[in-house]
Amino acid sequence: MDNGWWKLTLALLVLLLSTYAEASFSHHMEDFIRAVKQIEDEDPGTDLATVLKRLRRAAGLNDAFIQYFLPDAEASGSELPVNLSEYFRKAVHHRVLEDAKEEGVVLTPDGTTVALAPLLLGIEAGILSKTQGRPRGLYQLTLAKDLGLSLRRRSSGTNRLGPDGCWDNLTSPQVFTLSDKPTLLTTAQVNGGMDGMILGTEVSINSSDLLKLSSLLKEYYSHQLDSKGMDSAPRFISRRRRENFKALILPPLLARQVVKTVELQQRLAGHPRMEGKTKKELTAVVKKGLKEFVHMYMDCPPIISRCMWGAEPYRGTPTKLSLPLSFLFIHHTHTPSEPCLTFEQCSADMRSMQRFHQEDRGWDDIGYSFVAGGDGNIYEGRGWLIQGAHTYGQNSRGYGVSFIGDYQTRLPSQHSMGLVRDQLASCAVAGGRLVSSYILQGHRDVVSTICPGDAFYEEIKGWEHFGVRRNPALQSNVFRDINIEKKLSSKK
Repeated sequence: MDNGWWKLTLALLVLLLSTYAEASFSHHMEDFIRAVKQIEDEDPGTDLATVLKRLRRAAGLNDAFIQYFLPDAEASGSELPVNLSEYFRKAVHHRVLEDAKEEGVVLTPDGTTVALAPLLLGIEAGILSKTQGRPRGLYQLTLAKDLGLSLRRRSSGTNRLGPDGCWDNLTSPQVFTLSDKPTLLTTAQVNGGMDGMILGTEVSINSSDLLKLSSLLKEYYSHQLDSKGMDSAPRFISRRRRENFKALILPPLLARQVVKTVELQQRLAGHPRMEGKTKKELTAVVKKGLKEFVHMYMDCPPIISRCMWGAEPYRGTPTKLSLPLSFLFIHHTHTPSEPCLTFEQCSADMRSMQRFHQEDRGWDDIGYSFVAGGDGNIYEGRGWLIQGAHTYGQNSRGYGVSFIGDYQTRLPSQHSMGLVRDQLASCAVAGGRLVSSYILQGHRDVVSTICPGDAFYEEIKGWEHFGVRRNPALQSNVFRDINIEKKLSSKK
């Protein structure tokens, strides 16, 4: 047989192997971890830093900026197996296509989407760190570079932070589509940057206890909550991403790191040193833009969008709210009666409630504005802009937030209560959706019901902003939640 035939055969074999790998591994973090473990198992003696360099080489993450902080990836020894190289290239190399498809991202078990490049770069910086808790290049490699590009573009009024998006399939995700016009810093990039900074710092402190990369990722992303939910969960898990990031870095420090990163990029590109006036103007732009970043990703809680939990479309024509609103009404779902502890279960509960409201009650959509799960997330119901069907006679005046579970004799987790009381409410005020003097009430304060349950109602009476303007006719006539549904059915 001639050489041409053998070359063609080899090319076809490579194509078949890479196609098989892509079909075997989806863009779910669990599959990415499984692929990483396969590399580790094939060469058990390979250390974590070498594995990360090999992944970086496959993804083409080896430009001058990265090499300023990390070793040349081309010097990482043998290449990855042919059946995995193409998978890792697509899984790690980040880009946004013209049709708003975002690549280089994976769906995590907590329901959020993460860009892998800043995550892996942060971990590698942490491993190579010679100073505990202060890895060289950590801010630049994870978040500061992309944040600087985005905030500088914002100064021209043509860009903003985000957006998030939705997957084509939650079981075996392959395609992620942004929900709005693509920007220079998507939510997945922010999530990956935060995780890279958190894990990079952690491994630099506990370098003597380094795990395999697959074990490190699994411990962080795949932790299973017990019956106490987030209240008993360990500190370093992805569900605590925002609170850990907020504890790790202060906005003024992040602003300084962004400015330093822009200076470094210009120096590496051969440009002269930035003048004092230019640097002062850049610092002002960065500080201004960071206010929006802090609001979106540090002050507001993680909110799972409708498309991510599998919502059916709104039926009919929605009524827009006139913002800002003056009330926040607290509910419990009663049914489901148990708090959900996973993204999958909370999403199923959301679909069940929407189906009940639309099919059995004949409403246009799920009634609540937002729903608090026991998994560490807030779930979008009708959202910030659309009038809900949660509190009879008051739907145009306030948001209705429900907690999944029956809280007649027990309380929701402290973590889920904090998400609503301390984060969702302040997020609404800062975003101009609730007045700063808003009044918080239980469902029973304005409607004949035991909602949000006796135990939970006693709890919210101690919350800031609680105030009762009770209808006198309700004082001695409180019914169970199932009865109030009959009244609500007349208000879609």
